[in-house]
Amino acid sequence: MKILLVEDEIKLAGFIADGLMHAGHVCDHIADGNKGLETAMVNNYDLILLDLMLPALNGFEVLKNLRNFNNQTPVIILSALNDTENVIKGLDFGAIDYLKKPFDFDELLARVRAVQRRSLAHSTLKLQVSDLHIDLLSREVCRAEKPVILSNREFSLLEFLVSNSNKVITKSQILEKVWDINFDPGSNIVEVHLYQLRKKMDRGYNEELIHTVIGRGYILKGEVKKG
Repeated sequence: MKILLVEDEIKLAGFIADGLMHAGHVCDHIADGNKGLETAMVNNYDLILLDLMLPALNGFEVLKNLRNFNNQTPVIILSALNDTENVIKGLDFGAIDYLKKPFDFDELLARVRAVQRRSLAHSTLKLQVSDLHIDLLSREVCRAEKPVILSNREFSLLEFLVSNSNKVITKSQILEKVWDINFDPGSNIVEVHLYQLRKKMDRGYNEELIHTVIGRGYILKGEVKKG
């Protein structure tokens, strides 16, 4: 998932962001409320982790503005304000969960997974294009019944390509969905990862799935089946 973390405690934010990325997620970090609101409105996220006691604009106001502008991205509040009144207020403002600080990181991951399961419940859990099979929950990939071992980033890249099968995807779209907002768009990191992914996905098979569309981007071609 692509996650926005709005947290002004830099050490804690670094710990959370590193843990989320290690678990296979993409995480952007913003340290104040105004910037957090702006970032959430102009980028597409699967989940927002939101502190309440933020500079510039507090978390309640961030959440209120998101919902007023019809941004329905799921929000989990992370806060030291652990009295019942604030928990109720946060949930009434539109948060789907409220985690009280200090918290165990494994508990945060479990709640993130719960959001992911709810999201996947409205979509297809298993994807198939030609002889390529992807299980989004177990993160297992097979081609022609042979397991394909991918890094977390490669899996996210493949998932994005498969979810947009037979459509041309630009480098900018890939960077927006698979990498964080601070990544240099002039970098060749997309090309490098696609090269590695193609070696694993296409080398040794008669049918190539991933193709470069010169001047436009990339496309994963094949017969789409949903499981």
